[in-house]
Amino acid sequence: MRMDFIEILVGDNEDERIDAFLADELDNLSRTYIKKLISDGLVVVNGSVVKPRYIIKEGDLIQVQIPKPKVLDIKPENIPIDIFYEDDDILIVNKPKGMVVHPAPWNYTGTLVNALLYHVDNLSSINGIIRPGIVHRLDKDTSGLLIVAKNDNTHRFLSEQLVKREIVREYLALTHGEFSRDRGTINAPIGRDPKDRKRMAVNQKNGKEAITNFKVLKLFKGYSLVQANLKTGRTHQIRVHFSYINHPIVGDIIYGNRKDDEKYEGHFLHARKLGFIHPRTREFVEFETELPEEFEEFINNIRSR
Repeated sequence: MRMDFIEILVGDNEDERIDAFLADELDNLSRTYIKKLISDGLVVVNGSVVKPRYIIKEGDLIQVQIPKPKVLDIKPENIPIDIFYEDDDILIVNKPKGMVVHPAPWNYTGTLVNALLYHVDNLSSINGIIRPGIVHRLDKDTSGLLIVAKNDNTHRFLSEQLVKREIVREYLALTHGEFSRDRGTINAPIGRDPKDRKRMAVNQKNGKEAITNFKVLKLFKGYSLVQANLKTGRTHQIRVHFSYINHPIVGDIIYGNRKDDEKYEGHFLHARKLGFIHPRTREFVEFETELPEEFEEFINNIRSR
């Protein structure tokens, strides 16, 4: 049977069952399906088969084999992409707003992966056919810089930096409301919303540690331009955290819950800066991009009011 193979190095997660952990990490798979994979011996930790109730610990190497669908063909597509930087080991892609990063069961075309398969000869195979080369993700409507690994050694090296929180990830966000302080830290655990499993939420009972540092760059009437730096990397972290402190991101119809947001085509969140140790040179490298034109125009409009 043909399999997709995924490796995950556990960070500072503690006291969590492996089936729950994988359900969050592999968010396109249900917890029931993950339990079946574990029961079928397709999930091993540090080389050993485990049970669904196994409690993960920092440093565990989880290897998951996922049977491939009988008919699955992720095709290269000639979709223009902005390759910000490229060498023999990595790509830095400036992803546009509105582009999905990788295929999922409901959408196998038009993604960044489809474009990468057309434009790039080699991509790491660790995440299988669905996510070749993808080290980390950005939400569909989040624009900005994304690292892509061209080979497996690079992928593992970068993944370890993510786990150890050594990768610099800086975002610009336009939020509703005017902040009363110029900087701060949001330290609130994030997990599945118990009322809606498709959403994330601050979840004190079952959430994982999530920390976002922020700095207010500019105040406008009714809005704030904020720089956010991730210390952790939970799903939808910045969006959930700013909504939690009553400054939701403009255009975010999922976590903003404001009527005005429905008129925008996606939210205003941009991954501006990436910094990490290069897998080959072992030197720290940093990349920074400008705001997308639409984002810049919106700021100019509210500035002129």
